[in-house]
Amino acid sequence: MGELTGKTALVTGGSRGIGCAIAFALAEAGCDVAVNYLNSREKANEVVKQIVALGRRAIASQADVSQSEEVRRLITDVNAQLGQVDILVSNAGINPTKPLDELGIEDWNQVLSANLTSAFLGAQAVVPGMRKRKWGRLIMLSSIAAQTGGVIGPHYAASKAGVLGLVHSYASLLAKEGITANAIAPALIATDMILGKEEIKPTLLPVGRFGLVEEVSQAAVLLASNGYITGQTININGGWYMS
Repeated sequence: MGELTGKTALVTGGSRGIGCAIAFALAEAGCDVAVNYLNSREKANEVVKQIVALGRRAIASQADVSQSEEVRRLITDVNAQLGQVDILVSNAGINPTKPLDELGIEDWNQVLSANLTSAFLGAQAVVPGMRKRKWGRLIMLSSIAAQTGGVIGPHYAASKAGVLGLVHSYASLLAKEGITANAIAPALIATDMILGKEEIKPTLLPVGRFGLVEEVSQAAVLLASNGYITGQTININGGWYMS
């Protein structure tokens, strides 16, 4: 397992939920962490405060990571304040639910941009530096929807399936350069998005409970630490989908 102390991690959508847990876990493993957010400035600043209390450096940086110019600004900000990004966790995303017969091209474009284009833009921005240093970790958040279709809709399922394609391509192209690319595919993790919906019950899962954000963050630290795992999808879904 590799040493992460002093590595710079960028977690998109890191102000709450799974992203927040991953930011904390990487800080506890020794990383300096950039917490990206879109609207939740106060929450992002609180995450930064708690990471600094652990003895690591941290910043909060606002950007819409579905927009190329904002990604460039974000990476420039992180590079200037913390150093070049060694670990990119592409966690930012949305999951708007809409009946199938009401879905339109606007819904499709919005979700694909937020969930898939954002991961591509982030990776393209940090990979050149990783190649120069011969070390890097790309960790992208997918979903069980990529494997089963899910319950949100085809726009969401396609965006998360696309993440798996991105991971496979980067892993294949960069395997000889010290850079790994992997996905994490969670299902029914106990976050605000799940806990607020009465129709979603833990009995849906074989283990009989919702997953914890810490159980997802543990996988992120594993993938950041391990240089031999690449091109893989880590399924964290309580046995709902088995592979």
